[in-house]
Order: sequence, then C-alpha cells, then structure tokens
Amino acid sequence: MSGAFSLSGRKALVTGANTGIGQAIAVALAAAGAEVTCAGRRDCDETLAKIALAGGRASSQLLDFADPMAARHTFAGAGYTILINNAGIIRRNDSAEFSEADWDDVIDTNLKALFFTSQAFGRELLARGAGGAVVNIASLLSFQGGIRVPSYTAAKHGVAGVTKILANEWAADGINVNAIAPGYIATNNTEALRADPARNRSILDRIPAARWGEPEDIAGTAVFLCSPAARYIHGTVIPVDGGWLAR
Repeated sequence: MSGAFSLSGRKALVTGANTGIGQAIAVALAAAGAEVTCAGRRDCDETLAKIALAGGRASSQLLDFADPMAARHTFAGAGYTILINNAGIIRRNDSAEFSEADWDDVIDTNLKALFFTSQAFGRELLARGAGGAVVNIASLLSFQGGIRVPSYTAAKHGVAGVTKILANEWAADGINVNAIAPGYIATNNTEALRADPARNRSILDRIPAARWGEPEDIAGTAVFLCSPAARYIHGTVIPVDGGWLAR
C-alpha cells in the first residue's frame, strides 16, 4: 500500500491480538505495511500465521494486562510509532450484586493498563521527538450505560476521557490519540449476548445494518487513524456500529 494510507516503515504494537478485534487490526496493519508485534496474555500464533500468509511481518510478545504496568519496559529503544490498546475483559452481573473483585479486574485491565501502556509509549516518543499514533478501543458503552456490566461501562467511559486528555497534551508533538467505539461485534466478549435469543433479537432489531459486526469491520478504521490521512484527527471517539447510535 502506498500514499496517505500507507503504514510502510512503521512499527506497531497491538494488545489483545490473539483473537477477535485485536487480531483483525493486527492483520490489517501488517497488510498496510507495518511491522506488527502481537501482544497478549496467550500466544498469538494464529494471528502470526494469518499475517505471514498475507506476506506481512510480525512477531509476538506475552503481556498480561491484568498487571496494569505490564508494558512499562516495552517501548524504550524499540522503535514503535503505533500503539493499539485493545486488550480487555468483561464481567456480567446485576449492579446490586456486582463484586469488588470483578470491578477491580475490569478497571485494571480495560482502563488502568490502557493509560499506563499509553504513558510508556508516549514517554518514548516524546523523548526522541517522534510522532506516532495511539488508537484506543472504546465501546458503545463509552456513550451509553448498558445492562449488567457496571465496571465495563465505567472503564469504557474512562477510555473516552483518557483519549481526549492525551490528545490535548500530545497533539502538538505529532502524536495522534483517538479511539474507536465498536458496536455489537461477534467476538468472545459478546458470545453470551449472541447465545441469548431474546437479547440477540433485541440487539439486531436496533442495528440499521441488520447484522452483528465482524472484527474486520473495525480494522479499516484503525488503519486509517494510524495513517498520514488522519494526521489532523485528534481526540475523537469514532463509532463503528452499523448505525446503532443513529437509531
């Protein structure tokens, strides 16, 4: 790929790249010319195989973002100019019954780790005077309340806020910080919803596109936000939701 959408010569780290949205983004970044490190708490062999089959370049790194500081030593001297913060978990229960452990686990992985990973990445770029791009994976629940996922909703509202503050502080240094808010995407995190006939039907009835999204539906937006074509986009949260928020 060449021109405004090319990522040739760029090096990217994608968290949670072993499956789902993270895997699709890693494959798309590699197809756009980036060298990709696929990071996750489990191996990313399947993602690496997909990238290799397409002729891209990739490696993997084990990072468990249950430890919010897991990536603190990852960026120094490593040449990264793209960070995709995708790693996340979800816990479901009525708010009246939600446990402190489930609250802390989700906040640590989905919000605290995202901030401190971005901090480590940003420090390295600022120290060497290099531009770059951060893309955070937010959610429709960055805008809405949801049902039975209080810590996930709080974390994803926080992701939107962190995206904006980092954009405010880093935009003048050539670091673009933006977020994507996926709609209802067919991944492991939404398996329980798709398996519930009533919830599945109610979700589909509201989506103008009349289908669940696929991880690949998110990947193109991520490539765009990392590319020169998006150089004047800072602090945005872009819904990719089949029209859900427009309904």
